[in-house]
Order: sequence, then structure tokens, then C-alpha cells
Amino acid sequence: MKKRPLGRTGLMVSEICLGSMTWGSQNDQAEADRQLDAALDAGVNFIDTAEMYPTTPMKAETVGRTEEIIGDWLSRSGKRDGLVLATKITGKGGMARDGAAIDADNLERAVEASLKRLRVETIDLYQLHWPNRGSYHFRQAFDYDPSGRDNAAVLDDMEATLEALGRLVEAGKIAHVGLSNDTAWGTAKFLELAERRGLPRVASLQNEYSLLCRTFDLDLAELSVHEDVGLLAWSPLAAGLLTGKYAGGIVPPGSRASIRSDLGGRFTPHVLAVTDGYVALAREHGLDPAQMAIAFCLTRPFVTAAIIGATSMEQLTVDLGACDLVLPPEVMAGIADLHRRAPMPM
Repeated sequence: MKKRPLGRTGLMVSEICLGSMTWGSQNDQAEADRQLDAALDAGVNFIDTAEMYPTTPMKAETVGRTEEIIGDWLSRSGKRDGLVLATKITGKGGMARDGAAIDADNLERAVEASLKRLRVETIDLYQLHWPNRGSYHFRQAFDYDPSGRDNAAVLDDMEATLEALGRLVEAGKIAHVGLSNDTAWGTAKFLELAERRGLPRVASLQNEYSLLCRTFDLDLAELSVHEDVGLLAWSPLAAGLLTGKYAGGIVPPGSRASIRSDLGGRFTPHVLAVTDGYVALAREHGLDPAQMAIAFCLTRPFVTAAIIGATSMEQLTVDLGACDLVLPPEVMAGIADLHRRAPMPM
């Protein structure tokens, strides 16, 4: 498994990161244990979770359950050394601390709770799940309008957040910080504040990225490459759409669409038509569609890691196989052609 630098932290992480948002809902402890062991055997050293997981479905009573599962495995396996463990604090409106925004008090409480659940002394990468000010992510691009906000208050909030994160770094409770579901402006401002005030520098940006969702290719790509803030691409399979399992609008029993029918706004007739093109391209060249989709993400110069998630060992084995796949020029040309025809299907 190839490794890539995590920003300017000095850490090297596997180009495939093991996601965990189904553990505690679609997957139990024993299944999570098997996934973790198999991923480590394949060379994965990077695990991503969040205090709000599991999210399939998301329930207030299961907040933190995924971290507990990882903590249980860590305590029994003794495999903490060499792992880069990432988690996130829920943003404003999330199912933690009554939907409170991210602030100094909530950061302290959230980190302490995550450390306890994970049974570790330090979190390697601590991420803000989404910004307090909001953003265009989660299918909100067409309604996004930042023009009416109080920018001075936003910047004060960002600075206070970095100061609180700095205290947590000094205390040894977290090692590095990252953003998630943020924008080019937000990332640039966090970097500027960190440099000016000597506060923790953002190491990574965890945003959605796949063949069907490529907004990162624009301004964020330039910022990412030149500022060493690599993308941790979540949902590289577009919630399973790029595997081909939903072809013809079929919803397999036990799939994510059987739990959330619209797949967070992704499952539409228009998207299915575009997805069929990518799946057909993969099969035309004798490739597994899921592996092609993940391997494509890994070709992008701004990607640090693609975050995979699986509900079965069979799915995990397929996904892990993408790290050895080199996409030939004719496949890349086919992807480029399909992207030109439908650049923003979701």
C-alpha cells in the first residue's frame, strides 16, 4: 500500500483510508474487527471516524458508538502503534451536545469524550466536521449564499476555534487538525490565521469527491496543491452508486438506499443515467467499477487518501484492490469524455 504525506505534519498515511460510519448500525463489533484486521493486513494505517457515527441511519442514541467500537478493537488488538487515527467534532445542528456550534467549550468536551471512547491518549488528526458558518456541501450548492453573513464575526469565530485547538495540541490531546466539508475561502482563512498567530496549521481537508462530484477540481485543487492541504476524499463511490449495484433503479436489500431512499439527494434518474456510463466504461475495459472509481480519485494530484467504507468483507476486498490499479490512458480518456458531458450530475 503506497503512502502519502499528510500535509506538513511529517506523517505518512496509506492512500486508502478505512472509513467507519456503518459500524454500530449496519456492522457490529465482530464485523468491524474483521474489517480493521483485514485493512491493516493490506497495509492501511489510516482510520477515519467521527463522534456522530454511525450515520446509516443517524440517531441521537447511537452518537459515539462507532468510536466505542474502534476503541474496543484497539484495546484488545494492541495495534495502536503506527496507526493514524482521525475523528471529527460535529458541527452546528449535529446530533451531539444538542446541536451546539463548534466553540472552545464544545471542543474540549468533544475531544475528552472521543479520547474516552477510542481509549487513546492522543487523536492524530482532529477535524471540524463542517464549518459553523455553513457551506455548499451536502447538496446545498444551488442554495448557497454567503453574502448576508457578518464576516467579522465569522473570522473571530474561526480564530477562537484555532486558539482552542492550539490549547488541545499543547495539552497533547490532539496532534494535528483538519477541516471537513469546507470551502477554498474557509481553508485559506484558517491557513492565514494559523500562520499569523502561530496556531495549528490545517493538515487536510475532508470533502466529498468522486467521479460524480468533482467540485474540488477547481479552486480547491489549486489551494490544496500549493498549500499542502491534501484532500481526504469521502464517498469516492458516491454512496455506492458507482459500483453499479443500483443500475436500473434497483435497491438491493441491506444497501444504504434501503435505509435512506434518496442517498442524501444523490439517487435521481439523472444521476443513474450518468452512473451507467461510468459503470459501462469500467466493464468495457475489464475493470471492476468500484475499483475504477477509487483508482481515479488516487490519480488526482491533490488527493492524500480516498476514504472507503464497506458493509461486507467482500466489498472491502474489492475496494482495497483499487490501490494496485493503474488506469490506462484509454480509460482516463473515457472518464474525461463522460465528465465533459455531465460535469455536475449531483
